[in-house]
Amino acid sequence: MTAAPGAFERALDQLGAGIVAGELPAGHTDTVDGFIARTGASRSVVREVTRVLGALGMLSAGRRVGLRIRPLADWDLLDPRVIRWRLEGPDSVAQLAELRSLRHAVEPAAAAAAAREIRGGRGSTHALEAAAARIVEAADGPGSGAFLAADRAFHSAVLDLSGNAMLLRLRQVIEEGLRHRALVERGELAPDRHDLDLHQEVAAAIGAGEEDRAAARMREIIERAGS
Repeated sequence: MTAAPGAFERALDQLGAGIVAGELPAGHTDTVDGFIARTGASRSVVREVTRVLGALGMLSAGRRVGLRIRPLADWDLLDPRVIRWRLEGPDSVAQLAELRSLRHAVEPAAAAAAAREIRGGRGSTHALEAAAARIVEAADGPGSGAFLAADRAFHSAVLDLSGNAMLLRLRQVIEEGLRHRALVERGELAPDRHDLDLHQEVAAAIGAGEEDRAAARMREIIERAGS
């Protein structure tokens, strides 16, 4: 059972989601006391929440203006929390489209790079193959938790094998897209057999050092996720 979020997480989610939903629109000014009244959290919790929202580019603080909500262009749109708030808010369609565009740009290239690294004798496909096997095993189990964990591990392993540290930094962004598809878009639907086969084919292509095939199969995975 997942533990209930603490006071800090509840207040952060409430204010972050409120900003994303436009309940606290760009340019709106407020105070710590106003946020205390809105969330019911303690002053110390609200101060920590405003610090995090400030680091995410969603809020600025000034002695004369108080707390001011900043526009979307200033937000850290690659932060998993911001992505989740957008996916759960009125901006969900735009966020999904942006995630899929990012995945199209990143993951086929990462799969090709991973195949190139393996062909050059760099790295091991052990974690990738283990994740691919767990995806198949989890597909027959109850619920989506085990499948999501295996799917996350698979896509993370591809990014890791690419040998590109900057691509690996996008792991959590991609995981949010996978989470939303598994828990929201597909819900209790069983994974499609062809999707399972595609993951196996990506792993096999990377293991064989076949860049073009690895990229093509990964591209098909992403395209099917948007259907």
